Amino acid sequence: MTTSEIRLPFAAIVLAMLPAVLDQTILATALPTIASDLGRVTQVSWLVAVYVVCATAATPLWGKLADRRSRKRLLQLALAAFVTASALCGAAQDLTQLLIVRGVQGVAAGGLMTLAMTAVGDLVEPRQRGRYQGYIAAVFAAATVLGPLLGGLLTDQVSWRVLFYVNVPLGVAALAALSATLPTVAPARARSRLDLLGATLLVGATTALMLGCLWAGERVALLAAAAVLTIVLGAHIRRTADPIVPAAMLRTRAVAVASAGLFLGTAALFAVVTFVPTFLQVTTGASPTDAGLLLVPMMLATTLATNLAGRHIARTGRYAALPPTGLAIMGVALLALALGASEHSRLTTELALVPFGLGFGLTSQVFIVAVQGAVERRELGTATSLTGFFRALGGAVGAATLGALFSAHAGTGGAGDITEAAQAVFLAGGLVALVGAVVALALPNTSLSPVAA
Repeated sequence: MTTSEIRLPFAAIVLAMLPAVLDQTILATALPTIASDLGRVTQVSWLVAVYVVCATAATPLWGKLADRRSRKRLLQLALAAFVTASALCGAAQDLTQLLIVRGVQGVAAGGLMTLAMTAVGDLVEPRQRGRYQGYIAAVFAAATVLGPLLGGLLTDQVSWRVLFYVNVPLGVAALAALSATLPTVAPARARSRLDLLGATLLVGATTALMLGCLWAGERVALLAAAAVLTIVLGAHIRRTADPIVPAAMLRTRAVAVASAGLFLGTAALFAVVTFVPTFLQVTTGASPTDAGLLLVPMMLATTLATNLAGRHIARTGRYAALPPTGLAIMGVALLALALGASEHSRLTTELALVPFGLGFGLTSQVFIVAVQGAVERRELGTATSLTGFFRALGGAVGAATLGALFSAHAGTGGAGDITEAAQAVFLAGGLVALVGAVVALALPNTSLSPVAA
């Protein structure tokens, strides 16, 4: 397809992703209000956890389906389910109802993200995928910044229920746009039945691991269950003709390196997005809005770097040097954050956040391009879902482990204790990013074809 032919279907794909992207951040400022209306503050964290867990657990299954069925139809199905669940979330009368439909919303969101990325791989030739992934990164960055601000405004001026209802017109518009513009790509013929047992084991292992990371109360039992289910899943994969997660794909160098790199890079990212706002509010007196706005330059830097990386890939077909460089920059920036934390300066923090954003922009979307360029078109869905799976898993594990480290050093919560806790988190996140940079050096130094696979 020519550039002009791609524009409308690509815009429809981005519009389809937008509700799921917004929903990851728009509730952040509304959680206390929802808690006061429907339950207790101690329970409301489940609204975030159930969404993340369900989205992550469902991602590999959506990817497998994407290689067997029409990706356009599946994307429409996921979007319709997301819109319906959003409307039901807005109408929920108690926290139990809200949690149930929030879980359905998460399952649909996992499909939206995976299928949208896969559909881009269908539309765009390999060398141009980085450039279009850059446009998607810009949407992510805007939603990350605008989500909490928009959520707070609508909650204060109207109602928290509007945060869910706003997805309905967006989703309906996206459904219409997808129907009118997105071409139907015939999938490869399925060689065997869908591996439902493998899917069940994968969902169980993922759910146990995610809950073990997010919920400290039963952590040991959940992590043990995750380990047992993973062992059983591994045995099942080895004796199944067409397993839910193909072992051969995991042995592909680009897929293995990109999955590990995304896991480590996203874990390092959470050192910034989770703990920098808290650090700034306690040590510099920044308001929640101020702390959010201080992340804007970092997000803009991420968008700029992603677009520059995409243009570089389009021009040269090369990508292998970008992720290790980006992860190394992220690691150095986090170490600079740790060293400068004692100054309690917004300017010093900002000077480290901008290069961190530039490094992340050279990393995340480039890994996706590397994976899509390493597999056949009939495996795009499965391969793309693996990247999303490990990225989400890295976020959950990073948030949990870094959160435990932060809590261990936070003491009474005074400025000095929070500074010490933030330094520990930034240092650990920097080391994780640097390990990721070493791992990323193993990316194959191949050139992407200028024509679609």
